[in-house]
Amino acid sequence: MIMNDVVESRLVLGRAPKALLDRVADDPTGPLLVGLAGPAGHGKTALLAELTRIGRRAGLTVRTGVPEPTDPVDPAELLLVDDAHLLDDERVGVLLDLVATRRHRLVVAHRPWPRSVAFSELTDVLRREGQAVLLGPYGREQTAAHLAAAAPELAHRGDLVDYVHTQTGGVPRDVERLTRGLRAVPGLSSAPTEPPRSVVLEFAPELEIQPTAVRRLLLAVAAGVPLPVTMLGPLLDQEPEAVDELIATTRAAGLIGADGRLTPIVRRAVTTLSPATERSAVWRRLTELQLARGGPVLPLVRSLLAVGVLGDCPAPTLAAAAQEALADEPAFAADLFAAATAAGHPTSARQALAAALAGNLDDALRLADRLLAAADPTDRAEAAVVAATALAHRGHTGRSVELYRWSGTASSLAYATVGGLATGDLTAAGPPVDESAGEPPTLHASAARLMAQGVRESVTGTPSAALSALVQAAALLEPDGRAALLPDSPAALAALTAVHSGELDIAEQVLHRAQAAGVGGPLMARRHRLLQAWILMVRGQTLAAAERLATVTADERPLESRDLLFAAALRMGIGRRTSDLGALKRGWGQALEAVVRHPVDLFTLLPLGELAIAGARLGDAARLAPYLREGRALLDRLGAPTLWSVPLHWSGLHAAILSGEPTAADDHVAALLAAADHSRYAAVVAAAAESWVEVLRGVVDPVRVEAAARGLHDTGLCWDGARLAGQAAIRTSDRRAMTTLLECARVLQGRPAAATGGPRPPAGESATPATDAIAAPTQQGLSDREYEVAELVLAGLTYREIGDRLFISAKTVEHHVARMRNRLNCANRAELLALLRTVVADRASDAAGQPWPQRSAR
Repeated sequence: MIMNDVVESRLVLGRAPKALLDRVADDPTGPLLVGLAGPAGHGKTALLAELTRIGRRAGLTVRTGVPEPTDPVDPAELLLVDDAHLLDDERVGVLLDLVATRRHRLVVAHRPWPRSVAFSELTDVLRREGQAVLLGPYGREQTAAHLAAAAPELAHRGDLVDYVHTQTGGVPRDVERLTRGLRAVPGLSSAPTEPPRSVVLEFAPELEIQPTAVRRLLLAVAAGVPLPVTMLGPLLDQEPEAVDELIATTRAAGLIGADGRLTPIVRRAVTTLSPATERSAVWRRLTELQLARGGPVLPLVRSLLAVGVLGDCPAPTLAAAAQEALADEPAFAADLFAAATAAGHPTSARQALAAALAGNLDDALRLADRLLAAADPTDRAEAAVVAATALAHRGHTGRSVELYRWSGTASSLAYATVGGLATGDLTAAGPPVDESAGEPPTLHASAARLMAQGVRESVTGTPSAALSALVQAAALLEPDGRAALLPDSPAALAALTAVHSGELDIAEQVLHRAQAAGVGGPLMARRHRLLQAWILMVRGQTLAAAERLATVTADERPLESRDLLFAAALRMGIGRRTSDLGALKRGWGQALEAVVRHPVDLFTLLPLGELAIAGARLGDAARLAPYLREGRALLDRLGAPTLWSVPLHWSGLHAAILSGEPTAADDHVAALLAAADHSRYAAVVAAAAESWVEVLRGVVDPVRVEAAARGLHDTGLCWDGARLAGQAAIRTSDRRAMTTLLECARVLQGRPAAATGGPRPPAGESATPATDAIAAPTQQGLSDREYEVAELVLAGLTYREIGDRLFISAKTVEHHVARMRNRLNCANRAELLALLRTVVADRASDAAGQPWPQRSAR
């Protein structure tokens, strides 16, 4: 609290000092024998000054300092002694004599160090015969009280109170300095990142008077790493006992805390005000000692970086710190490696690895290529792995496979198998090579082996075996996969396999774990988030998918070609599912560029299929035809594996529907039916494909359609399932079937079935004539004008804007919307918009509202 009668001095007191002042104020002539101890800057002098004011106000004679041995002291006097730790033995003896009489009123203030034998005797007698008062740093409440007295305009700011307390550690001297400095800052709106320079400069006199050994100790502690006495001795060229004395002296000077650390403001003063040569010498010696004892140097380097003196670090220390940072902070590690190289350390493959893990493939390739030409064999092998991985991410799979095989490690050979199969090389699916020699069975090596096994199974075995191997590989990397340099992560391949198998829950879980564990570092983080967005899109959660996609490009770093292809396909897929024709048109050029930049491989068939549908929707499917042929040829070289073929046929079916190509659609249906026995997913998709084509030909079996739609939903194709039910609903003339299918579509979209709107005809009754009048046009779809209105409504235009665009009145637009809502039996606008997205998206496939020709006999 703050004493009311001492506001002028802004004295903030703890419990014991306040009790002392209260006792003297209540009984000025009473017995008083006190030892007042505390480091410099903790308020001893201020407390003695307050005792002086209280004594003089009470009419006492107050004497300061130690009297001469021949100078008598009246017992009624109040004797106050400051800095008693500096007294020689003779003057300490005078105080001991005064205490021994037990008649004198005496307060002795001192630091805890130095302590001569005589002075130790004096403090012991004061504690035994009188009272010992210890002064410590302020707590937060006391810091706030000081600001309230010294700077009322700042005291109400909790952030400033916290800032002052954190920066100073509550040392009263430093609280006063920083408070005064903050008051002088014009327009202070928030806590500064650094204390004002004027405040830092106030420490200069105190630091200058310290012995050289103390200043060196402060510089060592300012490095911010724990320093055992066994290390401080060689650093300061002192024996352990002398080191203990230095620490005690520094603590008594109020420059180091009881925990052996510097407060932020003292640390800033020490690093800023110490001579550069002295600072550099101490920290260089410190890093040498830390390296010699095998201790971590990253915390030390990080501390030096924080105070802007990283240049004082020798190259070996920077390289060692970079190696320590590699797993968790590859970008920081790359910067440290670069700094080490600039300081004279030779370029190493680890530097290329750090750049690759950080996602900087340009630097990774440049460094790796240089090492391949000039480094020793070990560095060349590691550089080959870095270059192979970077090339894999950029779509140069053939060259990547070549480099992996050249490097010769077991992990590299496994990655070469994955790359070979991705490009349609069936020979890569042969028996695994002997992977026991040359590399220990680490988690990374075991994961690589399982990864190759999983991809091999996806081509020549069963989907379940492939998924099991890939999920196991992903789990192996989770404990320590941040520094694993991967051409593709087993989690990503497991997710792709799961998506191709209709196991979206498994895909989500394995990606979530990999993302949480940071597998593959920043290089793989985007890949994982893109696949998470893909799963959300397939489920029909387009808003969440768009938000996840936005996180991938938030830092504005260019995407590598594989990620760029997935991102482009995601944008087009989201636009198609939301019937955003404008977004489709805007993104089509970028999508084509992404397709051109990344060669077709097994793991990009999914986005290629999505882009084929978007191209058909835009009437530009021919632009993608060569790449689709290449994809089919790749699958043929691998023996048309069902796992990878079925989704491509599913996409091909919808592209054919949108392009109005019944024969091509029939071919895809036939291929899906032929694969139906290979997996549950293939069977569900085949049934849905057959039902879809029948619906387009005007044959709507509501029971069969609903079963197919629910099957799609259960395998994760939620949006497709709702769309199939919606398409069937708008193509049937049976009012009851239409209502049932609309309810099914709403439920599969995640909407409650009870929200279906208009009344249903009772069981056993036919629709009224009025209902027939509404239902009849549904068989033929919406009118051309209604399609135009629907497209503009979905584009977000107002009725007035739509009317201006179509040269009709806003009232007429409103009438069209009301008719469509009644015709499609929607209870509210949200349901109408959801159904219109399906209707508008499928108009191109509906051949202007006419059913497809019946399937020809095969």
